[in-house]
Amino acid sequence: MGDLQSADVFGWVDGELARRRRAGLLRELRPRPADEDVLDLSGNDYLGLSLDPRVVGAAADAARTWGAGATGSRLVSGSTALHARLEAELAAFCGFEAALVFASGYAANLGALTALAPRGTLVVSDVGNHASLIDGCRLAEATTEVVAHAEPSAVAEALHTHEGRALVVTDGVFSVEGDLAPLPALARECRAHGAALLVDDAHGLGVVGDGGRGAAWAAGIAGAPDVVVTVTLSKALGAQGGAVLGPARVVDYLVNAARTFMFDTGLTPAAVGGALAALGVLRDEPQRAARVRQVASELSERLRAAGLDATKPDAAVVSVLAPSAAEAVEWAARCRAEGLAVGCFRPPSVRRPRLRLTARADLTDEQVGWAVDTVVRTVVGDRRKAVGRLSERATGIEPA
Repeated sequence: MGDLQSADVFGWVDGELARRRRAGLLRELRPRPADEDVLDLSGNDYLGLSLDPRVVGAAADAARTWGAGATGSRLVSGSTALHARLEAELAAFCGFEAALVFASGYAANLGALTALAPRGTLVVSDVGNHASLIDGCRLAEATTEVVAHAEPSAVAEALHTHEGRALVVTDGVFSVEGDLAPLPALARECRAHGAALLVDDAHGLGVVGDGGRGAAWAAGIAGAPDVVVTVTLSKALGAQGGAVLGPARVVDYLVNAARTFMFDTGLTPAAVGGALAALGVLRDEPQRAARVRQVASELSERLRAAGLDATKPDAAVVSVLAPSAAEAVEWAARCRAEGLAVGCFRPPSVRRPRLRLTARADLTDEQVGWAVDTVVRTVVGDRRKAVGRLSERATGIEPA
């Protein structure tokens, strides 16, 4: 067998990478050093808790007590007293009967959707939903109908002709546009048509609602018997993992039916301990939620005042739309060169390329102002260069 020449079975990958590179859509990993000298507006550490000594210390203590890993699935050896405590405190904080912790927010969405949407179910999914919800719909045995973004009337139309079990699925805060889903209206349509509502509140927990209790709380539907919410522990809480919140009987069912819970190793004790400590900080310092919303609003207002096409945030996310993927990449690179890290989102992840800025509660007014000035200088300067190039071509003068 050693003399046989293998076929180039992955040769097609080269062409696919080249196609993405030509379109300005090639992604590359960029490991960051621990002491990187940049102002970070690219991550999702909304409350500035990932490096908070209380959170880091609790994570270290949990690792020393329980070990580096959970050692097995939650149903075998991966459930600790720490997991149970986090589930109880998370459910109480967000206003639900029960919670179930998963190894990631992605796994929580996959597990909830595939378990709660068996064959014969109609899933009505917002076109702007996160990839984890989209993948959950693909994996579920249900029939999925994708509807217009944030349009309760479109949801009502989809439900009107269906008889039987139905589940409406939406982000609570959409991760790119930063807008809130119309949850009160969606809940009314669900109840009018006998459907359940599943809300992915990854970007709402710790940011919206009273003291950061989330979008479902803000909409007055937290704890309702027909509502299930998924959250992540890796954004506002600065740790890792995800959870499903809802009626106790739904959580009991997920323990027995959610495959990403049953067959995945449990969340590491360090992440659980860190998330617990972060939740405690949020309870004790609810002003952090209000501060992150204030910072996001200020970023948006000042960017739009400078003439940039920036979104108006309902939570912590602000986007600056770009004419092309290549320009978005260039803008992000120039910001980083000046010491500002911003997200760069391009198709197919989003419909329109953009810079994505995430507000943080621990930013000072001076840092906010400097970040705005840096983005404006980067984008406006790039536009002036583009105009200059067009002018040179029009007059026949070649650039030096």
